[in-house]
Amino acid sequence: MGADDSLERLRRLKREARHSGGPEWIEARRRSGSVSARERVLLLLDTGTFVELDVFARGAVTGHGKIGGRDVYIFSQDAEAASDTTGDALAGKAVKVVDLAMKNGAPLVGLYDSGVAAAGPLGRCAELYFHKIMASGLVPQIAAVMGPCTGSVALSPALADFVIMVKGASRVYLADPVVADVDAGAGDSGGASAVGAGEGQVAYEELGGARTHSEKSGLAHLAADDEEECLEMIRGLLSYLPQNNLEEAPRSDVFDPADRMDAELDALAVRDTGDPCDARDIVAHVVDEGRFFEVTSDWAQNLVTGFARLGGRPVGIVGNQSAYHDGRLNIDAATKAARFVRFCDGFNLPVVTFVDTLGFVAGKEQEHAGAVRAAAKLMYAYCEATVPKLSLVMRRAFGEGYEVMGSKQARADFNFAWPAAGIGRELPAGALDRQDSASPYAAAVAGHIDDVIEPVETRPRLIAALEACASKREGRPPKKHGNIPL
Repeated sequence: MGADDSLERLRRLKREARHSGGPEWIEARRRSGSVSARERVLLLLDTGTFVELDVFARGAVTGHGKIGGRDVYIFSQDAEAASDTTGDALAGKAVKVVDLAMKNGAPLVGLYDSGVAAAGPLGRCAELYFHKIMASGLVPQIAAVMGPCTGSVALSPALADFVIMVKGASRVYLADPVVADVDAGAGDSGGASAVGAGEGQVAYEELGGARTHSEKSGLAHLAADDEEECLEMIRGLLSYLPQNNLEEAPRSDVFDPADRMDAELDALAVRDTGDPCDARDIVAHVVDEGRFFEVTSDWAQNLVTGFARLGGRPVGIVGNQSAYHDGRLNIDAATKAARFVRFCDGFNLPVVTFVDTLGFVAGKEQEHAGAVRAAAKLMYAYCEATVPKLSLVMRRAFGEGYEVMGSKQARADFNFAWPAAGIGRELPAGALDRQDSASPYAAAVAGHIDDVIEPVETRPRLIAALEACASKREGRPPKKHGNIPL
């Protein structure tokens, strides 16, 4: 075989490998609103930057490229490949990419779509899980579920830092209800009742679709209307994150003046009317250009989490949402905040906490479900974190709610309060005045806050505080790791 023949053979084999399902299959997927695994990668990455690896191995498209000019490693599950190879090949190819992401300190993006429920040989998926767990805390991991991701493969996106799902197309679950009913002895009729004929798609969507996981289980941090929006969410999220745990997040050119005052905050600061105060409105008036990238917005809505910039520096935002449960925390909200704070701490993102809470939701249901465990988890996350921590008491900070929301005792660096705020063990019966034991002035005298500030000056004071602790170094006792409450 001559050199020309060898080159032609190489080109032909690569063409075949890059169209594993054939043009008919790919065209059918486009008609259904989906594109191929490779097309998804090319749409996500900066034009002309994708370098593919393991081209001849089926089941996944893997490689590296750039997003916003920064390196990322990526794998995209190939639904066009034969279903009996999908799980095995995904695990084998993805493991290589995970290792490369760790070695080179770049974010890892996984795109999931098995086309059908499929798994590889016993233990192969667990190998992928091990490598993803080793990468946890070293490089940011984002999982985008664009189709079925079920059975043992479902654990893979759940191990990422952030999960994005596509409404109407994604589904993530461990156990098929039909199989479960049959295994339990219910027979075929039992299986049919669980997912009835003609109702299967609706039932599976309810079981593990994007709305289910973004609103009920909390697995999905973001739910996209379509694949295009999903890819845009990945790009937007990465813009706030560092490449790895040793680097700082990318700073932007600041067009919003650091000394900008916002008079509208004075109206939002009114506490005694009893009207809910949307934490998102306050955040938008404080952060650079009003841009707040919220995550997990539809689950545990009594707490707001997301990313923004202050003076060009990316920060993590945690805030009580008084429109739900009057801002009281519950199990889901505490769990949501704890994981978010731990992520920010792991990747050098300062945490800014906007406090407006009366404490925890009371009642037997919450206590029996583990309210104490959840509260301890949130306290653990704040105490463990060594990144810069700023807190602003907007309206109310009472009881355990004060303690777990970035309090001075949890080693926050700077704590501020608005003049109409209330801070104390118990909610006072009437309006506060300067002499009241629950007033912010009493809290300032006791050292619980560093200053009482006018709402209008919130932005410049937070930016100045952030700059003051930008070089913060704070150690913790030497140990292998702590044991966070369940």
